[in-house]
Amino acid sequence: MTFPFSEFQERLNKTKQRMVNEGVDLLLVTDPANMNYLTGYDAWSFYVHQMLIVMLEDEQPIWVGRSQDTSAALHTTWLDTDHIVGYGDQYVQSGVRHPMDFVSDLLREKKCDNRTIAVELDAYYFTARSYMQLTKGLPNATFKDGTNMVNWVRIIKSEREISYIKHAAKISEKAMQVAFDTINEGVRQSDVVAEISHAQISGTEDFGGDYPSIVPLLPTGDKTSAAHLTWTDDRFQNGDPVIIELAGCYKRYHSPLARTAVLGQPDETMQYVSDVVLDGINATLDAVKPGVTCEELEAVWRSVIEKSGIKKESRMGYSMGLNYPPDWGEHTASLRPGDRTVLEPNMTFHMIPGIWMDHMGVEISESFLVTDTGCEVLADFPRDLMVKPNIRLA
Repeated sequence: MTFPFSEFQERLNKTKQRMVNEGVDLLLVTDPANMNYLTGYDAWSFYVHQMLIVMLEDEQPIWVGRSQDTSAALHTTWLDTDHIVGYGDQYVQSGVRHPMDFVSDLLREKKCDNRTIAVELDAYYFTARSYMQLTKGLPNATFKDGTNMVNWVRIIKSEREISYIKHAAKISEKAMQVAFDTINEGVRQSDVVAEISHAQISGTEDFGGDYPSIVPLLPTGDKTSAAHLTWTDDRFQNGDPVIIELAGCYKRYHSPLARTAVLGQPDETMQYVSDVVLDGINATLDAVKPGVTCEELEAVWRSVIEKSGIKKESRMGYSMGLNYPPDWGEHTASLRPGDRTVLEPNMTFHMIPGIWMDHMGVEISESFLVTDTGCEVLADFPRDLMVKPNIRLA
């Protein structure tokens, strides 16, 4: 297992305390990251329905998934065989029966069909059909929204989690350097991403990498005005700006990193916007410390960029760490107005104050750890507009 049994027990106890506080008897966990967090379960099986059933009175959650994935649960979790339950393939992608029918039957067998049950209503892998089948199969139960109940437990990282994130940061440094080295005039975007992906998975000499929750993003040219484009097989041209957003991943823990590169001399607008973004990042990082709220950090950023005439309406960062596709964010705290989450030591954030205009965009980001006195930037990579060649033209 990736963590000692005692750490899993602590996580489970904190989750149960949240359940008690919310008046919840059972929590059905379908978010793969939350399943991993509570038990260690790690497999590419989230394309079919699976869950943990967390009961206040049971010392172990019950893993429920496809029968052929029960072996993965035995290999990766701390659960005993009595708490690993598989359903047959007649439930898989069937128009006649649904895995939540199996779950409903299981909960009735355990006399839990009249309990207060929380489900992760806004989790990516909990579908509308799942909810319909559960409420149909458990008409006497009271259902509540348990979205992010486990996520908020995850926001404070343990020392081992932090070590994994720091490993991921080393991988992100390597992958970003590979990206910068391979982006050249005449090279295909797809070939650059192939090299980035190789660097992400091969990792370092000391440790290998895992698959990140988001593929490398590589908007190029005037497409840098779009935040979430991937790549094409087009070839880079002289003068192209390129946004590179990627992450290192180690044992499902991420450390994202974004930079903007230019093939040739950047125009005045891109240079100006980059300088403003860098000033805002530096000021915001200087303001990070325990006791500061997320919205207070965003206000520092906004006070810097508004002097320049540039505005940013979207959030400029979020809590991150353990996750599965399609996102490496934790879906809890965000660096934006109205978020009064108080920063505490061992929180980790991705601060990505991207600026996207009609014809161009700039992304320069840092992942950071909140420490006892301030913050620690996780990746050691030059924080600047990346220019090729390295010597800027006069």
